[in-house]
Amino acid sequence: MTSKRIGIVVIGLLALATSAVTVFKRFHSATAEPPAAAEPLAAERETQAVGSVVGYEVVGEYPHDADAYTQGLIYLDGFLYESTGITGRSSLRKVRLATGEVVQQRAVNPRDFGEGLAEWRGRLVQLTPRRRGSAPIWHLRTFFEDVRRHFGDNVGVTYDIASLEPQSSFMYPGDGWGLTHDDHRLIMGDGSSKLRFLDPETFVELGRLEVFDGGKPVENLNELEFVDGKIYANVLPQDRIAIIQPDTGQVTSWIDLAELKSRMPPFPTDPLHPVMNGIAYDAAGRRLFVTGKLWPKVFEIRVRLQ
Repeated sequence: MTSKRIGIVVIGLLALATSAVTVFKRFHSATAEPPAAAEPLAAERETQAVGSVVGYEVVGEYPHDADAYTQGLIYLDGFLYESTGITGRSSLRKVRLATGEVVQQRAVNPRDFGEGLAEWRGRLVQLTPRRRGSAPIWHLRTFFEDVRRHFGDNVGVTYDIASLEPQSSFMYPGDGWGLTHDDHRLIMGDGSSKLRFLDPETFVELGRLEVFDGGKPVENLNELEFVDGKIYANVLPQDRIAIIQPDTGQVTSWIDLAELKSRMPPFPTDPLHPVMNGIAYDAAGRRLFVTGKLWPKVFEIRVRLQ
């Protein structure tokens, strides 16, 4: 065997070893109990009926970039701030609500995937996981970073709201999908039925909450928004929103928004799957906005809670 082939074999073995370590680390992180001082892994919950479906009415429609693969959405001072996904074209955007005009935009690292977005005390916080590596194996440093990020810890970025300039980055274990916050914690989803609570300054995990509809875990929790003391969550790939009690994890209600598709042109048939994903709340005006990946509209809706 030539020295070149030996080198390739050694690199391959190192790659396998790295993958095994990171997979174990991710598994351990996902199953490990949080610190004793943190909240319990799953909050105590009473047996409840399955969350009821509540009505709503559409009170406004606004243009939305149909090329935006919406992963995170918030409302601040008259503008929507949006995190868009797809490796190589992810971005952070400031969007004029009335016209859909992108007035500011910051590209995400082209190797990363833009995901959940939240605002915390004058900063924007964006999750930017790495979903797959593209570096060839002989680019050792980049290849191993891809493997570690894909299977282990991931990276988020904080930005100045006015300039969208990156300010800092932070690490968190596992994947990251939706992001929102209550008065003192960030709330993050990872595509499972569990939500994580993070310290908004250190990003240390404080605890977890499993979400149930009756006695059944609700998987694929996606984009999140905190609305009047409840957690609103898109459920991938459904066109409905779960309204979650944050102290018990129970779904108290569902908002079925499948009808919104009839208000838009037919979606193109492509592998990116235009599905509902995007919830933003104007607390001062008590306005709720929803959109989707590759949707040409943002809808303002009024929910009729029971």
